[in-house]
Amino acid sequence: MNLPDAFLLPLAALAAVLLDRLLGEPRRFHPLVGFGTLAGWLEKRLNRRTIAGGALAWLLAVGPWVALTAALRPLAPFAVDVALLYFALGAQSLCEHAEAIARPLAAGDLAEARRRVGWIVSRDTSALDAAGVARAGVESVLENGNDAAFGALFWFALLGGPGALLFRLANTLDAMWGYRTERLNLFGRVAARADDLLNWPAARLTALTYALLGRTRTALACWRTQAPAWDSPNAGPVMAAGAGSLGVALGGAAIYHGQREERPPLGAGAAPTAADLGRAVALVRRGLWLWLAALFISGALHA
Repeated sequence: MNLPDAFLLPLAALAAVLLDRLLGEPRRFHPLVGFGTLAGWLEKRLNRRTIAGGALAWLLAVGPWVALTAALRPLAPFAVDVALLYFALGAQSLCEHAEAIARPLAAGDLAEARRRVGWIVSRDTSALDAAGVARAGVESVLENGNDAAFGALFWFALLGGPGALLFRLANTLDAMWGYRTERLNLFGRVAARADDLLNWPAARLTALTYALLGRTRTALACWRTQAPAWDSPNAGPVMAAGAGSLGVALGGAAIYHGQREERPPLGAGAAPTAADLGRAVALVRRGLWLWLAALFISGALHA
């Protein structure tokens, strides 16, 4: 391996992260819109409320695109990797959503802050107080930091652009199909498990990233003691470590689909405020630079 080859992957990652920071997600003609339409079409035609039907739909939705990009990648590795990772990243969009919540919350416009946080969380936000809005926003930033940034970077580091694409498409199908409703419980089982599997290593590296960039000892203690009580095997470590790193208290009661859920506590410290949304965004952004630095160090070692 010569020196330029060793740095192609890190340079492609840097270019994609910078593109995401400068441009954000495409405002028009986003490929995920078309993918979502395809996923909806497959679900309507193959959902017989069986696991086998869900497995076939997942393979038909994801497999051809990953195979196609893997076939195209040798023709122009750098360009394909940059384009696919840029497509898979959503860090800038996540940060913009968080900032759109923090501004009205800091200004005392609770109604607007509730409306904005409702765009990125699935819980009922209509009766949240200021601390509840901040809590929902910080939780979303921490959890989606893995989904919108670090998970894609992890699979990019392993498999290049097609790996980042695999992660993003699998994550999207979990968001569409991975619900325990009568219609989707069996059909969406493969989508949910595939997302859990792909997220497992990335989520733990994300949790470690959060811990290293904040209150490390507290973050590690929260990860160790609080994450096992969380329903999601991946969201638990990420949010527990993130909350501990920031020194805020997350979790607690939330209303989903009209039902009140008592969720385990996460983190340590006071209830979050609007300022903590900005701190959560800064944590994700610093984490991105740390991961990029790790990729360049890895490239240097290979060279």
